[in-house]
Amino acid sequence: MRIRQSVVRFFARAVFPVISAAVIGYFGYYAIWGERGLLALDKTQIQLSEAQGQLSQLDGQRGRLEHRIQLLKQGDPDLVEELARTQLMDGAQGQVAVPRDQR
Repeated sequence: MRIRQSVVRFFARAVFPVISAAVIGYFGYYAIWGERGLLALDKTQIQLSEAQGQLSQLDGQRGRLEHRIQLLKQGDPDLVEELARTQLMDGAQGQVAVPRDQR
């Protein structure tokens, strides 16, 4: 009887620390190796720098397109002729249209 009480008391006192250690271990594991843990931070920063590079490239393309739109709104005859030749691949009589790489 005494041994049983001693064992029950031991387990009753050990339950809270064991549960606490399990919870700390669980959250500690995911804080380091989890999907959003410290080790995933490097990968996320690399993805961020790649996305920022793409963003700057797209900003440059957007600036060029906005400039061409402004020229079209102003009625720039050279740009209008260039677009017509590019789209229609047709020139005046005796001219040959050579396609260029689109940039």
